[in-house]
Amino acid sequence: MIPTTERVFQIFKELNQIPRPSHHEERVADYLCQFAERLHLDYERDAENCVVIRKAATPGYETSETIVLLNHMDMVCVGMDNPLSHPIDAYVENGWMKARGTSLGADNGIGLSMALAVLESGNIEHPALEVITTTNEEDGMSGAAQLSRDFIHGRKVINLDSEDYDTITTGAAGACLQLHRLPMKPEQAPDGAFLWYRIRIEGGLGGHSGVDINKGRCSAVVAAKRLLSAISSEADVRIGCIEVGEANASIASSADITVCIPSGERQILDYNTTRLNDWLKEEYASSDKKIRCTAEPCEPKQAVIPKETSEALLRCLDRIPQGVVRMSDKMQDTVETSNNIGRIRTESDHILVSTHTRSFIDGEMQRLSKEISDTFASVGAASETVMSAPAWQEDQQSPFLQLTSDTFLDVLGWRPRMVAMHFVLEAGFFVQHYPGIQIASIGPRIVEPHSANERVELKTVDDIWHVLLKLLSRLKTDN
Repeated sequence: MIPTTERVFQIFKELNQIPRPSHHEERVADYLCQFAERLHLDYERDAENCVVIRKAATPGYETSETIVLLNHMDMVCVGMDNPLSHPIDAYVENGWMKARGTSLGADNGIGLSMALAVLESGNIEHPALEVITTTNEEDGMSGAAQLSRDFIHGRKVINLDSEDYDTITTGAAGACLQLHRLPMKPEQAPDGAFLWYRIRIEGGLGGHSGVDINKGRCSAVVAAKRLLSAISSEADVRIGCIEVGEANASIASSADITVCIPSGERQILDYNTTRLNDWLKEEYASSDKKIRCTAEPCEPKQAVIPKETSEALLRCLDRIPQGVVRMSDKMQDTVETSNNIGRIRTESDHILVSTHTRSFIDGEMQRLSKEISDTFASVGAASETVMSAPAWQEDQQSPFLQLTSDTFLDVLGWRPRMVAMHFVLEAGFFVQHYPGIQIASIGPRIVEPHSANERVELKTVDDIWHVLLKLLSRLKTDN
């Protein structure tokens, strides 16, 4: 009897009790190793905490090619006060699974749960399996980048990290994640008749900085820059601290900034806050209906950012593109190149800014990334490339992809689109590491990943589960 998705959701619930932000995957890696030990399956764990679990072929599939099931174990933690100790409270509403006040972790927890359910079941026909789960996919892909060349042996990969239910993802943009550090020596806050305010921008939808970048959403970076530039040009405003954005791979949905302003110039802040709210309401009426800016009195701070440093930051933000840079001429309605400023925050001796540049053209990604780092270098900032992943494109006519497409048709009654997506997948690193590898990326419908509105449609989980099982049963070949 073919197993149902009930066990998939049970495993997903178990995963969501384990905090798993990027760079802190030790506990979920422990869980995976214990999972393998319980099933008496061979497994390997590397220095980056990537885990591969191996399962022998079922009877009749012994001579078939090994199949790789690929997922990542980390998630973007949004809305969590302490991601290292905050379990996810998931619930179901109108056919969708959501989380209360936080991101859900369906990206990529649902795909990982499917792979583990396959390993656990004794009723699924399949060739020999290598279930590989990588680390830090969401914030640098260091797990995939550091994989040893013998960590997996299969050359046909089913990646369960797609979020578009009606597609087979056959390509993904390359991406370059950079951290820029603008040096800063905090100064003593000014004496005299200065008033302190806490500026907050809240209610933005945020979202994935790749797949949502062309949806016209407001980045809190853009709103904050607009307000700070306006008041700085009219008043002797000083910034105490600045915190914009939630994650490097997300469109910033919020900002929290403290400023002090001469008491006689208070009306300048009030006026420009009202102007910004009017602009937000007009510009983002259809995409970010709840976004708003407030400025409330707050306790004075002891130190401020030097004026020349805050001015340098604003110059950089003004010169760096935010959002879509170019649409593709070859792929209809597809973003070719984009850049997202994910986070800005005050550290003890610098201001940290993260940028995530994506493109289907590796040379264009590298050019734009260098242009951004040069912009920061011009004001004395140092830039660090945390991740540079190549673009990836499969041959859509390959027998493996055609078999995957045929399976959708036979199981669900319709044929999926084959598309290249404007998000980065680890596939680019796998193509580099493992010559001859072929990758088909599929998954259920996940909406608003990397945000507190993240949700997964239950019916599509069931559909993709049955597509996966049928596809595994059809991958019966002779070596």
